[in-house]
Amino acid sequence: MSDGARRARAIRAMVVSHMRASYREPGGLFWTYGFPILLSLVLGLAFRSRAPEAPRVAVVGAEAPVVAEKITRGGEVVAKVEARDVAERALRTGKIDAMVITEGPAVEYRFDPTRPEARLAKALADHELQKASGADPKVATKDTIVTEVGARYIDFLWPGLLGLGLMSTGLWGIGFSLADMRAKKLLRRIVATPMRRSDFLASFLLVRVVLLLVEIPPLLIFGRLFFSISVRGSPLALVLTLLLGALLFASMGLLLASRSQNPQIVSGLINVVSFPMYLGSGVFFSASRFPPAVEPFLRVLPLTALNDALRGIVTDGAGLSEVHRPLLYLLAWNVVVFALAVRLFKFR
Repeated sequence: MSDGARRARAIRAMVVSHMRASYREPGGLFWTYGFPILLSLVLGLAFRSRAPEAPRVAVVGAEAPVVAEKITRGGEVVAKVEARDVAERALRTGKIDAMVITEGPAVEYRFDPTRPEARLAKALADHELQKASGADPKVATKDTIVTEVGARYIDFLWPGLLGLGLMSTGLWGIGFSLADMRAKKLLRRIVATPMRRSDFLASFLLVRVVLLLVEIPPLLIFGRLFFSISVRGSPLALVLTLLLGALLFASMGLLLASRSQNPQIVSGLINVVSFPMYLGSGVFFSASRFPPAVEPFLRVLPLTALNDALRGIVTDGAGLSEVHRPLLYLLAWNVVVFALAVRLFKFR
């Protein structure tokens, strides 16, 4: 056999070897095939073609029922009569696009002009009101320009990014670390010690709690200094929510790495588990954008409960009583996931 033939044969053998190795890695397969397909599917469902949503306004004051009926008569605007404090809170948190106040000689429109949907809501509401009134001269109105902290997109996004950070740190920091210890044969040394599996895994959770004390304060300070984001709700509820979220995703990392032979396998599992929550748990946009048939499945995801609790505390000013349901849900997830991790974990 000539030298050129031997070299070609060696190169061909190495190419085959590399191809086999690449297709044996779950992480590589996920990012090559799974990620583009899932990304297009999720975003296609969330931003599917549909009719534009009608602007939402809250009407307050003595003449609120009459004004709300006139505004909604044409079907262009969704108007609901609310108490003033409820309407102000809804405007602050972005649940409505504008307020219509019927107290005084003129109808007052209160909205944030930096939000395009708010400007549209005001324009359509005034158009419907003037058309339905049929008065000449027209109904007197005035605009009150407000920029409510809490109604901005960053106020929606920031709690979601906080929850996403807890998920990523728990899954990758704990799961990848445990799988790396197994790959380096470090777990075999622990087998010879009298340490129980539950104690060994609990040590990872304690480390996660300590790191949480270091990670969260800079994020809160950053949000306050650069975006004027402050915690409106109970600090105790916030601490408890962050603690439950951090422990839950650390336990999930332990579960995914409980029998994974190397970091490559656990990275593929983490991608499969985290991706639905990454796009479906309301981090970057509301889960209400998905079809109604899909929303119950998204509500089951633990990151959805975590984000709901964080937004309720940070943006809506909620306390423990208002967020007790997502907190109980996170607690139940913690118990189940850690119990499974202890049961399935093996040192070898």
